[in-house]
Amino acid sequence: MTIFVVFTAVSAMLALIYSFTDVGVADIRRPLEVDFVWLQTFTRVLTNPGFLKSVWTTALFVVIGVPLTMAIGLALAIGLNSGITKLRAVYRAAFYLPFITNIVAAAVIWQYAFTLSGPVNSFLASLGTAGPNWLGDPRMAMPTVIMLAVWRNVGTCMVLFLAGLQSIPLDVYEAARIDGATAWRRFTAITLPLLKPATLLVTVLMTVSFMNIFDEPYLLTKGGPLSSTKSVALWVYEQFGQGNIAPAMAGSYVMLAIVVILGVLQLRLLRVR
Repeated sequence: MTIFVVFTAVSAMLALIYSFTDVGVADIRRPLEVDFVWLQTFTRVLTNPGFLKSVWTTALFVVIGVPLTMAIGLALAIGLNSGITKLRAVYRAAFYLPFITNIVAAAVIWQYAFTLSGPVNSFLASLGTAGPNWLGDPRMAMPTVIMLAVWRNVGTCMVLFLAGLQSIPLDVYEAARIDGATAWRRFTAITLPLLKPATLLVTVLMTVSFMNIFDEPYLLTKGGPLSSTKSVALWVYEQFGQGNIAPAMAGSYVMLAIVVILGVLQLRLLRVR
């Protein structure tokens, strides 16, 4: 509790207070002498073209990354729960390994794999297809970063979905099978409805994860090319590094507000009745 209060609660409260001021680098040594400008900082942030573009980029990360991660995670969980019987623990650990892998090491390998002369383009060349500039083309950089984020988070989805699947009574499936229900019918009428609590948890966690995405675009592309992969978190980081402390704090709270709104909407839409 002490660690949380000192390093999280107090810091968050100070950031909220200073987001209503004109605090800058020169005010770090005299933080009590700053002037309150109230909502002017938030107005500057919300009308900043760079910030608005980062919001759009983050929205693309969420809209594409979250469903893709959840779909792959659910497919892996179903396979481990019913289709794979031998070495199940090994497969489970292998699929979860990307989540606990050091992201810096993973990004270095990812960068090497997707360079112009890397293994991915070499493989495409062997098939007679010229590989694109994965990290240098604005049209390809976003999918490449999303692929890394999906690869990193799919293990978490798989574990949570697998826990939800294992909590569904087998008697329900047996009764449906006796009544002549097909596999697809059992999936849509039994698995998905009874998996709703796990789906809600996974949806909220993945939305928060992709809304706060920072490591993948920072390590792979530094937000480029042409700011095509610059998320809100990366924009806030750059603003703070440039000495624009008040806009950075205000931007982080705008992102927090968006996350809270999305979380509330998801809880209302997916709650178990």
